[in-house]
This record gives sequence, structure tokens and C-alpha cells, in this order.
Amino acid sequence: MLRSRAIPCLLLKGQGLVKTVKFRDPKYVGDPINAIKIFNEKEVDELTLLDITASSEGRGPSFKVIEEVASECFMPLAYGGGIRTLEDIKKIVSMGVEKVVLNNAAISNPGLIAEAAREIGSQSVVASIDVRRKLFGGYEVMGDRGRVKTGRDPLSFARTLAGLGVGEILLNAIDRDGTQEGYDTELIRLVAAGVSVPVVAVGGAGSLQNLADAIKIGGAAAAAAGSLFVFHGPHRAVLISYPSYDELRVAFGE
Repeated sequence: MLRSRAIPCLLLKGQGLVKTVKFRDPKYVGDPINAIKIFNEKEVDELTLLDITASSEGRGPSFKVIEEVASECFMPLAYGGGIRTLEDIKKIVSMGVEKVVLNNAAISNPGLIAEAAREIGSQSVVASIDVRRKLFGGYEVMGDRGRVKTGRDPLSFARTLAGLGVGEILLNAIDRDGTQEGYDTELIRLVAAGVSVPVVAVGGAGSLQNLADAIKIGGAAAAAAGSLFVFHGPHRAVLISYPSYDELRVAFGE
């Protein structure tokens, strides 16, 4: 197994998978079960599934979908979306999901991080931080899928969450989401160098070199991607793919 991880990050909207660009204009890319079957065949090490409309629609996790996905997924699975209570977390983990991802709840109810860490262990608790670059420099943490300004600095917020017991941070650069123009390595480096927990970079991957840059330049422990693994070619035709072990080994220099 490689030291560095390349993680498909799938976005769930209703019953289907979508891909966004800068958190907007979701494009349907297929059925989650079919995608997971392909990733199983390609022996992906880990998978992240995020329900992007659960919180904005005021509903909880789609437990039926989670159960179906978890039963089909042969790799460690992280799930986020609509998680508001410790009971939600325990139910999701009982279905076979290895990690829960908290985003809006980490902003509005950070105490849930501490509760979850005590109940299921820090290694199973991921905080997802959505970040936008400010007009005159610097960064700001955003809530509600990039629609709400929090006034929080990503590094100080990440440190707070790490102190509460989060075991991993999923750091999402909104401005790079779906663009395939490369990660914001400056943002990754800022946060990864300032916290003691692993940082997973997401937002902007368009090539294996981009994945390597997130880790080698940004200092991320892992690189997650959506478009890179679901689109092919300049016209972004839907094609589920994943690099081979040897391709990743060469890219990561391992």
C-alpha cells in the first residue's frame, strides 16, 4: 500500500451522483452503486461520499442510500451530509461506514465533534472545511455549500476542530472545485503545516501530477478528487476511472 492516498470524492444529490464546478451547476454523472462497483474492481483504497443537498434541504442523512452503498462498497467509506446528532453518527457507523464527515455541523455545533470522537474514536471523525479565497487576499471558511460567510480563518478553525478531537480534515477549495486546474497548494500548505492531524486536499485535480502536487508541495496526507475520476476528455464525457497502483506509485515518487 502507498503512503499517500488518492481518494475518489463522490457527490450525492437525491438518488444520483453529480459533479459541480465551484459548488454550482451540478451535472448528473450516474448511479452511485454502479460507480462503486467500478471502484471496487479498480481496488480503490478509500472512498468519500458527500450528500450535497441534505443540509440545505433541512433533512438528515439518506440512510437507505447509505446502507445500500455501504453494503456494496468493498473499501473504507467516509460519508457526510445532513449529520446533526450523535444518533445520526452511530447509525451511520452501524451500517458499516468507517468515517463520518461533518461540515455544517462542525460550524454550528462543534461540540458534536468532541462527542463523536469520544463515541467512535477520532480516527473515524472527519471535519470538512469549505474555503473561498477572499477578494483582497486571504481565505474564509464558508458554510452551507459556499453560500454563507462565517468570518472564520481556515487555519484557526482547523486548529479548533483538531483540538476537539477530529482525526482528519477534508480541505475543499471552492474556487478550484470541478475546474481541473490544479489544487490551491498555498491553502493546503497553510493548513497542513499548522495542524497535527492529516489534511486531505480536494478541489481542482485534473491530472496525476496535480494529485502529487497536493502532497509534495502542499503537504497534504492525501489528495481527493471528483472530476478526475468521473470525466474523460475535453468535453467531460462521463467515464469512471482510477489510476493503477504503478501509475500512482510513480506520480507520488514512492
